[in-house]
Amino acid sequence: MAKVKLSDYLAKRLKEHYGVGHFFMVSGGGAMHLNDSLGRAIPYTANHHEQACSFAAEGYARVNQELAVVNVTTGPGGLNCLNGVFGQWSDSVPVLYISGQVKYTTTLASVPEIPLRQLGDQEVDIVSVVQPLTKYAVMITNPLEIKYHLDKAIYLATNGRKGPVWLDIPLDIQATMIDEENLVEFDISECSEHKDLDNLDSGVMGRVISALQKSKAPLIIAGHGVRIAHQVENLKLLLKDLNIPVVTTFNGMDSIESTHNNYIGRIGSLGQRAGNFALQNADLILCLGTRNNIRQVSYNYENYAKNAYKIVVDIDKAELQKPTLTPDIAICADLSEFIPKLLQIAPHITRPAWLEFCQNLKAKYSIIEQEQGENIEPYHFVDTFTRCLKPETILVMANGSACVCTFARSIIKPYQRHILNSGNASMGFALPAAIGSFYASNGREVVCLEGDGSIMMNLQELQTLKSANIPIKLFILHNSGYSSIRQTQKNFFNGNLTGSGASSGVEVPDFVELGRAFGFETRRLSDPQTLEKDLTQILESEGAMLVEIMLEQDYDFAPKLSARVLEDGSMVSASLEDLSPFLSKAEMAENIFKGEI
Repeated sequence: MAKVKLSDYLAKRLKEHYGVGHFFMVSGGGAMHLNDSLGRAIPYTANHHEQACSFAAEGYARVNQELAVVNVTTGPGGLNCLNGVFGQWSDSVPVLYISGQVKYTTTLASVPEIPLRQLGDQEVDIVSVVQPLTKYAVMITNPLEIKYHLDKAIYLATNGRKGPVWLDIPLDIQATMIDEENLVEFDISECSEHKDLDNLDSGVMGRVISALQKSKAPLIIAGHGVRIAHQVENLKLLLKDLNIPVVTTFNGMDSIESTHNNYIGRIGSLGQRAGNFALQNADLILCLGTRNNIRQVSYNYENYAKNAYKIVVDIDKAELQKPTLTPDIAICADLSEFIPKLLQIAPHITRPAWLEFCQNLKAKYSIIEQEQGENIEPYHFVDTFTRCLKPETILVMANGSACVCTFARSIIKPYQRHILNSGNASMGFALPAAIGSFYASNGREVVCLEGDGSIMMNLQELQTLKSANIPIKLFILHNSGYSSIRQTQKNFFNGNLTGSGASSGVEVPDFVELGRAFGFETRRLSDPQTLEKDLTQILESEGAMLVEIMLEQDYDFAPKLSARVLEDGSMVSASLEDLSPFLSKAEMAENIFKGEI
């Protein structure tokens, strides 16, 4: 058999065997063979910063839960990806990073006996850097092992708890001619991705069914793992069979549409009142694919679902052992196996008073009256904005007000996607993630909701958006910098502001003028009275547009979990049902479930 260049083989296998249809890159000399081979074989996006590559890849992977690929060069090329890598590590997103490296003879790996900091030009030991943040990271030193390491990396990225993986390939190895017949093969039996999974036999499933049947106020918590396991539709079938309420998490908020009869709300320290009241009244919670992170359980985690028998199903055994939550039944399982098995044996649970109680909470707290100032109030914007979005729209959100207000107030329609990063929650995520989402969208509309502070972290990607002629509607929430940080500083430091807005050193530009400089059609919205009409007109227009939304400058996230000041002046962390602004004792008492009649 004729020999083939290693980089050509890599590109061919990614395309033909794994079906990779797009990748994200910044070119570099240390990756020149990889750039050339991948670029000739697979369509790509050339971002203007490697961090943007990593965020774009995450957006791509999240749309369909499929592998995304990033190609960068040595040294700063790899290091610039770290922010995205950690977000994918915390949120279980499968991304393959392929980095170029200096020639093997000038790598630190070639002289392990010498404690050098650097040997090659622009060299960094990227494998050692990323190992704590990846499921697999290796430098290819034997060209005949390229198939082995590629197949192993992709297997690990896409099986078990998904996550990022990294292949580092020295320049001379990239260019090596190899015989495909002599390549070392990977055997999945080497990996232990499923060794910790419990056997979902009749004993395990029987305990779950028995607990559900005994409960008077059962509740399902649907996390991001439901979508990762491709179980969104089966979740709806399960709700139909069990007929019990469901709440969703920050990362799993798009698991079910807002109008679903069994959907009650969203939970956590920034959750909705209805969702949190349902959580705190439940006598059983069935956690499906949620790691119950600290934003969800709060720092008062001892009182999380304080009345509930806790059944937690997670693919990662470590998540079942952490000190912030103690399950009564801990099941290490893949939801792609657990939910179908539960569907086969699920009883129809008749708890009409409990379901009605939860539905009444949803109705009671679904409308929040807010005073309008001269500019647009953020919760009013989100409520109006999400009502205007079409079903099946992919909404990509920045962190800060864009995602916090959306979590609190968005109306999710059937088959919509709400994409954000929860674990890392980095600014600069939304714009490049929206670009990546577009390439996985299969024609669905992609809308990006950015913050004025967040977009400044990856502003250069406006040119990527423009060069590729991607028809994304980009909405920028203008609140003069870092609103969430200003809220914190005002609460804790007597109003003294440091690095959070124009008065304290953080200024943002006129985004309409900036958008025009990049060649975009632009709009600025500031009138709350015409907001719905303006948004409808913009969303129905063709092509890309940058829209600056002028928000009120001073606002607080509400409702949210806050500390309570006791009569003696001391402060305690409130429980999740006790969100600020605090309700009266009488109203709190009304929201306690009295049991089935």
